[in-house]
Amino acid sequence: MISLIRIKNVTAIILILMFSVSCTSNQSNKKNQDAAGKYDSCSITIQLKDYVKDNSKGWLEYKIRVPETGRYKIRLTGSESDSSDVVCWIEDNVYNRDGRTYNITGNMRLKKPSVSGIINMIEKDGAPLDSGLHVMRLHYDTGTVVFNKICFDLIRKHKSSPVVLKQKTSGKEWKLVWSDEFNGTGLPDTLKWTFDIGNWGWGNNELQYYTANRVENARQEDGNLIIEARRDDGVYPWSSARLTTRGKESFLYGKIEFRAKVPAGRGTWAAGWLLGDEYRDELSWPYCGEIDVLENVGFEMDPKTGNGKTHASIHCGAYYFKLGNQPTSIVDVNNMTNEYHVYSIEWLSGGISILIDGRKYFDYHDTSTNLTWPFNKPQNLILNLAMGGGWGGAKGMDPEMKSAKFIIDYVRVYELN
Repeated sequence: MISLIRIKNVTAIILILMFSVSCTSNQSNKKNQDAAGKYDSCSITIQLKDYVKDNSKGWLEYKIRVPETGRYKIRLTGSESDSSDVVCWIEDNVYNRDGRTYNITGNMRLKKPSVSGIINMIEKDGAPLDSGLHVMRLHYDTGTVVFNKICFDLIRKHKSSPVVLKQKTSGKEWKLVWSDEFNGTGLPDTLKWTFDIGNWGWGNNELQYYTANRVENARQEDGNLIIEARRDDGVYPWSSARLTTRGKESFLYGKIEFRAKVPAGRGTWAAGWLLGDEYRDELSWPYCGEIDVLENVGFEMDPKTGNGKTHASIHCGAYYFKLGNQPTSIVDVNNMTNEYHVYSIEWLSGGISILIDGRKYFDYHDTSTNLTWPFNKPQNLILNLAMGGGWGGAKGMDPEMKSAKFIIDYVRVYELN
């Protein structure tokens, strides 16, 4: 068992098919800089004798104490392979109560060194980790390889929303209490929005790197917010943006509207949704609650007419997609890509309704237990455009697509008066 507090130079040296381990750890507090800003470097050093379990079919298991809740960069380096490339990934919370598999890196391909002794490295940014003891596994495919390092660097500390706006739920008329009309220029208003960052797969093996403060991926233009996914733009294989009010403001009840045009194109996955402010890492979900108000995938749209489908869903401890029992409604929408439509939720203490252009097509009223109704707690708003992944990429990616745009006219929050 390894207890780690603010340690530097995470080094996991793993010789597959030869299991012997020793462990050292260096403690330090180093400031670094990346697109997310300054961060504290937290790393661990693990040598082979300190694994707690191994499996000849391809994993090593470790106990790691994460010192601080936040988003982490995971770096894996290796050399000396007798096969070509080695595919590996890291699983978190191995013995969770739901029997789920939490992949916090997506599949990583460690390339065979072209010269003996040369170190190759792969990085995944943004994996969410809660503080405390984690049981993790490094999974790898067959072959002999030396993994020289696994580094966990804290790149952003978790910050809950300091302000919760609780809307009135009795009255006859909806009154506007919060909005972003996106009437500025350049980057979105960072007093209202936080950029989520990274390419760890987002629990769905998605392809994009969500960038921060990059106008190529998120900008105000002509009274709209443009979230643009770009392929091979000189920096990332796929880049995009994910904006959230987490760390700024969260919301409890009310009517929330997203007026938007969504992209077509096989592989796109646009969303306007709510996520519980209690989310810390993947183990938090779905118990924190999720409400999908605007959710569309490009393979369901006709690129000529723009016609497609929109999905409304609820995820909570009792009902979620990995159990296959989440409450969901789907409705056809004309010309989703070239005309604005208003996707909205009416969220009251007794239930949730979701509408498209003022027409209700989804209801949820199970407030019976904490597992069915976590929606008496604050939720933050999220706007994002993903590429590929378990759903967006279910029918592959359009090989001709170079970019896609998710265009949001406004986000508005109302209360009853």
